[in-house]
Amino acid sequence: MPHDPMPEDHASLAEPALRLFFKIATLWSMTEAEQFGALGISSQTTLQHWRTGRMYGFGEDQLQRVSYVLGIYKAINTLLPDPIRADQWIRRPNSAPLFRGRSAIDLIASGSLTDLAAVRHYLDAQLER
Repeated sequence: MPHDPMPEDHASLAEPALRLFFKIATLWSMTEAEQFGALGISSQTTLQHWRTGRMYGFGEDQLQRVSYVLGIYKAINTLLPDPIRADQWIRRPNSAPLFRGRSAIDLIASGSLTDLAAVRHYLDAQLER
């Protein structure tokens, strides 16, 4: 699948954003398959390139996905200030209608940008309560 090239001003965000994504992926114990889904990719080679700072194929779609993951991470850690509880929440089944018994990581890793956005919006709504 071709990736849309990023505008120059966004390209400078890609590498630091991905570094944060990989730190969060470690905290959440994300498998490679879950990382593929969250990033909207299917190539292990691409993932390895990005881990080593080679940004080939990183486009607007991936920047948006990483932005959602960063926002999800921030919201969870604001709602649950205990880092252990926050990192565990991501894998716990959730009874909220959005999740229908699935965990947040299930939606994050589904490959769907819509699911990523929905988790982010759900958490943003929880912050506003």
